[in-house]
Amino acid sequence: MVNIQSDKFNTSEIVRKVPEITLMFWIIKIFATTLGETGGDAVTMSINLGYLVGTMIFTLFFVATVITQIREKKLNPYIYWITIIATTTLGTTLADFCTRSLGIGYAGGSTLLLVLLVGSLFIWKRAMGSVSVDTVNSPKTEMFYWGTIMFSQTLGTALGDWTADTMGLGYSGAAIVFGTLLLLVAAAYFWTKISPTALFWTAFILTRPLGAVVGDFLDKPISSGGLALSRYSASAVLLICILSLIVLSERKAKLQKCYE
Repeated sequence: MVNIQSDKFNTSEIVRKVPEITLMFWIIKIFATTLGETGGDAVTMSINLGYLVGTMIFTLFFVATVITQIREKKLNPYIYWITIIATTTLGTTLADFCTRSLGIGYAGGSTLLLVLLVGSLFIWKRAMGSVSVDTVNSPKTEMFYWGTIMFSQTLGTALGDWTADTMGLGYSGAAIVFGTLLLLVAAAYFWTKISPTALFWTAFILTRPLGAVVGDFLDKPISSGGLALSRYSASAVLLICILSLIVLSERKAKLQKCYE
């Protein structure tokens, strides 16, 4: 399996609370961000609860999953990815609430969220000395980690909408843009000396707008450039794919241990 570590040093003796950063990690992350878009829209639009109520619901979901994740003594991939999904659904409804209900627009929302994200990373760096995922092994560090992820997921949602709608690229065009940027980040990891931690967070942010525009492509009306699929069925299929990939990843890890 291709191993794409966030930092290039040995962490074998550290209790990890984040999955190994491999190609499988990024595939699951993209599925999770896409599910966040379809799932968030299902609550706010299909059920018609609105952005504020949807944000309140997913905030409770986010807080509950983060508390559960932090209480775990070691990595539980199912709880970890459920928490990631919680950040993506919250990011979807929160970004829509900021940009649409508050009327600050995609540009204003993206700028505000970028400031919050950079501020979160800055405070985390000053408090803990590193923002590497390899250091996420204590409750305090996990609080910084999940707060930063929540801001990155919300920013990614606003960026995806801005690119697809305001810039007029459409869902497929925006997906190509963000997919290309992710490939450039991967190339930079392998062939440059840019900080692996900086590249990790860049890739982490970029997967969110990619998932957002793919999710919109799946469930938006055909007249708007989408496929008009049911948000419920799309979300269910994405969840099944995520669970299947987690099971596959776990089996591969067990087989590797058997041969060590």
